[in-house]
Amino acid sequence: MIQQIPDLPINMVGFRALGEVTKEDFEIVKTKVAETVQRTGKLNYLLYLHSSPSDFTIGAWLQDALLGIQNLTKWNRASIISDSETVDNFTTIFSKVMPGEFKVFPKAEYDLAVDWTSEKIDLE
Repeated sequence: MIQQIPDLPINMVGFRALGEVTKEDFEIVKTKVAETVQRTGKLNYLLYLHSSPSDFTIGAWLQDALLGIQNLTKWNRASIISDSETVDNFTTIFSKVMPGEFKVFPKAEYDLAVDWTSEKIDLE
């Protein structure tokens, strides 16, 4: 399941992935991402992975890929919160082919991730 994270800065959108994530879970993501892009003209996106990437169904991975393609020119900053080395490695590779900046933050650095994603701070 995917849940929107409340009380984030107005220039970003964030979600938590808990347990199995399906294609249907991405409907709320697509809607909220479209609203954010319309409001701000860019996409600052945070995804907190409580679950393992293996908990995403094939349909969910396809919806996630489509989300990236649909907003290709709007990506600005995206952070993934995860303690998984696999997620970190994938994000590093993925960031080389996508516009915008992508970073993985450990779960203990959630507040830092929010500050960076919302453009409150810059990191080297």
